[in-house]
This record gives sequence, structure tokens and C-alpha cells, in this order.
Amino acid sequence: MQINPDLFTRFDPLGGTIEGAPQIERRLSDMRGAFADEDAFNAALAQGDPVLYTLAAVAPAHGDGALHYAIAQIAPGRIGAEYYMTKGHYHAWRPAAEVYIGLSGTGFMLLEEEESHESRLLPLTPNAIVYVPGHTAHRTINTGEIPLTYLGIYPAAAGHDYGSIATENFRKILVAVNGEPTLVDR
Repeated sequence: MQINPDLFTRFDPLGGTIEGAPQIERRLSDMRGAFADEDAFNAALAQGDPVLYTLAAVAPAHGDGALHYAIAQIAPGRIGAEYYMTKGHYHAWRPAAEVYIGLSGTGFMLLEEEESHESRLLPLTPNAIVYVPGHTAHRTINTGEIPLTYLGIYPAAAGHDYGSIATENFRKILVAVNGEPTLVDR
């Protein structure tokens, strides 16, 4: 039986890959400005340029009502006291919401509402779902000892606005304090 790959695909929840989808790597050098401790960032970069996270996305259809999805995996580690994380983004089409489904590992979603700048930290663990409302910046953070893998599902029209985060960044960061993830002001 021939199956249309736009309608059915397989993914590896531990490896963070989607069958047939190209894998994008984000290295430490791609994250300049994301981490609050610039000295710790520069010291870590001088030691090498590790892959912090990977992403494989599928865009099977476009147009009204279409959905896209991606699987991402964030390595465990820290820059200074701050945990490895994604760049974070708004959606270019601001009303677009997104759903994240935890597959493996332990981490959090940092959400920041665009107008009020209210920050929320929600756990992202296996079998957990985090709903990201529209008009909300979101960043995924690995606080565990193994890779954090999750699936994201979003409207095809959502797009990604990384520029706003690169310019303004999040107002809160997640750091290890006495070995515990703690949300603090940037």
C-alpha cells in the first residue's frame, strides 16, 4: 500500500527526528545574545561550538486551516547557571497559537505575553501538553540530564519571528540555584 507522506509520517521520540524531514542544527554560536551571562557564553564558545538543539519540520500543506509540525531536541547543559534552550520566537502571524507535546526528558516552556510582558513558566515533560496562546513569545528550556524532545503543532500561516526576540529578548531567564531551576529577572 502506497501512503501519501503529506498525510502520514513516522518520528523518533527519543532521537528527535521525523522520517524524511531535514534536520536543522542550532549550535552555541547561533545563540549569541540569547544567554544573559555573556562572559560565560564566550568562555563556553572558546571551548567549542556544540549543537544545543535540533529541529525537523514538516509542512505538508498551505492555506486556510492547514497545520505544520516539528520535532525538536535540546541537549542537556548550561551556560553559566542558565540552562540550554531554544532561541525562542513569536509567530509572525501574532494570533497563531501552538501546542507542544513532551516526548522525553525534562524541561520548561517560558512564555511571555507581548503586551503585558507577563511571564509564565510551564513544565514540559513526557505526556504533557503546553498550549501557547497567540501574541506570546515562547522558548523551550532543558533542565534535565538527558535530551528534552518535544513535538510542536502550529498553523501553517504562523511563521516565525526570531528578530523581535533577538532585539528585545525575554525579560526572565531560567537558572540553576542550588541545583533547582529558578526563574529570575534578566
